[in-house]
Amino acid sequence: MADATRYDLVLKGGRVICPASGVDGVRDVAVKAGKIAAVEEAILPSAAAEVVNVSGRLVLPGLIDTHGHVYQYVTGRFGLDPDMVGVRSGVTTVIDQGGPSCMTLPGFRKFIAEPSETNVLAFLSAYLVGGLEGHFYPNLYSPDCVDIEATVRSATANRDLVRGIKGHAEIGGFARWGIKVMEMAAEIARRAEVPLYVHFGQLWGLPESGKNGEDADTILERVIPLLKEGDVLAHPFTRHPGGFVNREGELHHVIQAALDRGLKVDVGHGSHFSYRLAKQALAAGVIPHTLGADMHGYNTQVPEIPVPLGTPEEHEDDENHPFKGQARFSLTQAMSSMMTLGIPLEEVVKMVTSHPAKMLQMEDTLGSLAVGRTADVSVLDDVRGRFVLRDNEDYRVIAERLLQPAFCLRAGKRIDADSPILPQAIAA
Repeated sequence: MADATRYDLVLKGGRVICPASGVDGVRDVAVKAGKIAAVEEAILPSAAAEVVNVSGRLVLPGLIDTHGHVYQYVTGRFGLDPDMVGVRSGVTTVIDQGGPSCMTLPGFRKFIAEPSETNVLAFLSAYLVGGLEGHFYPNLYSPDCVDIEATVRSATANRDLVRGIKGHAEIGGFARWGIKVMEMAAEIARRAEVPLYVHFGQLWGLPESGKNGEDADTILERVIPLLKEGDVLAHPFTRHPGGFVNREGELHHVIQAALDRGLKVDVGHGSHFSYRLAKQALAAGVIPHTLGADMHGYNTQVPEIPVPLGTPEEHEDDENHPFKGQARFSLTQAMSSMMTLGIPLEEVVKMVTSHPAKMLQMEDTLGSLAVGRTADVSVLDDVRGRFVLRDNEDYRVIAERLLQPAFCLRAGKRIDADSPILPQAIAA
């Protein structure tokens, strides 16, 4: 009798894809006490207290979103509810990119990471102010607003939460201060022995190329020598100046050499994504290593997020802000984008499971359905048909497969994908 219910839950009959353990096929997945207890071709239904039929669905290690903005309220309109971006969107781990700083990390831990059902981690901002609304107040991101010693201490003392450092290599900052801030960010990451995640592509606007002799197309070649193996180049498919594709429409000549010496590429989808430029970069051989959705309150329509108190009136008009983009979005929609661009599903799954786990130096705890691991599992529908996807230039492509989250298990607990920001399928 005791053997009859030796599992709490069995997910039955789904296509299990787990690159970390080399599994790809129809399997049953059993969970016991919040851990993966078995992955087998067939598990008797009588062996579990609950059986969920997931035939026809994808069963993946819990998805990892490498680029989130979830420091709600503290980062103004940028910060979304972490569970709305995370478990309620079928994503079990979300990495906040640059929201908290060494000054604000205690609040991030207490009010975001600890109470969230989602597993929330952070890439600590190189700047003392963290991810405040820098497009309004760019002087907060000058070299005078970086404290190398304090940030290294914070990252080192909070390694359970801080898995990297976030910096920005963009023309607005370079035209104001040159490369100094990036040099400081690279030193922080080196001394803390964590990856540096670098934003490329214009972010804070004016001054643009030409100011103080700066040229957006030279930023990559000046920043990449500062970086170490495992550091991350973000937004390869950006439509903004300073990205992987230069103003002549060619892939920057330093990219391949950077990849050859162990630098990684993260999509950072969000407002900086262009299908047009993605096609060019992919054709030139740039295959992203990881995939972050990069959703925030400016590019994701969330009715309950008001314009923050204290925001200057001239910035209240959403039509004029620099991040205008998707109305509703999700990590699974970003996965669908990658597949539509010709990247096979099996490779896309690596971008949101085993690859980010390695980037985080957490491959022993995340990104796998190996027996004994925490039962973080994402269950997706793989919908076939013809669907319209669009980017922030309103360039449209036709997708024949659309991945949509059904539910996830976070440490064995089922949470349905009911987030209000999940996009609706648009038939072609």
